[in-house]
Amino acid sequence: MKDILERLASGELDIAEAEKLIRSENILEFDDVAQMDIKRKDRTGFPEAVFSPSKDYEDLLLIIGRYLENRDDDLIITKLSSERYERILKDLGENSFIFDYNRRARILVIRKEIAERKPIAKIGIITAGTSDINIAEEARVIVEEGGCEAITSYDIGVAGIHRLFPQIAHMVGEGVRAFIVCAGMEGALPSVVAGLVDVPVIAVPTSVGYGVGEGGRVALDAMLQSCAPGIAVVNIDNGFGAGVFALTIVNSD
Repeated sequence: MKDILERLASGELDIAEAEKLIRSENILEFDDVAQMDIKRKDRTGFPEAVFSPSKDYEDLLLIIGRYLENRDDDLIITKLSSERYERILKDLGENSFIFDYNRRARILVIRKEIAERKPIAKIGIITAGTSDINIAEEARVIVEEGGCEAITSYDIGVAGIHRLFPQIAHMVGEGVRAFIVCAGMEGALPSVVAGLVDVPVIAVPTSVGYGVGEGGRVALDAMLQSCAPGIAVVNIDNGFGAGVFALTIVNSD
């Protein structure tokens, strides 16, 4: 990018030529279907992922195939159903790729190789209930893909709050740099955790609930309204965003 801008400033390139070079260096185009931001990791610390539910299957297959032809980086596919995963595995499985699919999280990581690396930090991931685990698992996959170790403890919500304190003590003792807390229903758990720890808490409202709490809106509003300082709130069921934000905190030092 710097080289292109210097050549533009010196008059070696005109604006149209500079634009073409910037696009070719930063964007991987797939016909008229998609444009992958291949330099996002350089700018933000985490690569672009593919959100799958609203995409036609053939378009999704095209994106995956073309990306793997042109890039050596891992490819992350989020919110991917088991049925679609099985189809992708059948259509692409003969290639020399490693498919790592988490059925609970409905997230697929496609790798060309497995690289051993030492974790750069630890992140605590907690759920209020068992029904929140799928979203927590999405966050865990992202945290681990970003080079961190995830320490998890599930089903320790406020309905049996005595379960929470030993797990918090353990994670604090392990030196976690942030907590990701997933909760549906009334969404109270992130406030409790934030009142006990001195590191950032990322609150994830989940769509678990019924009656007025159906769809996760009550949990979202409760987390946004929390009186405990040090909480950031992501969108309903956004485990991916919570994981990326935790990585941003870790990498900001």
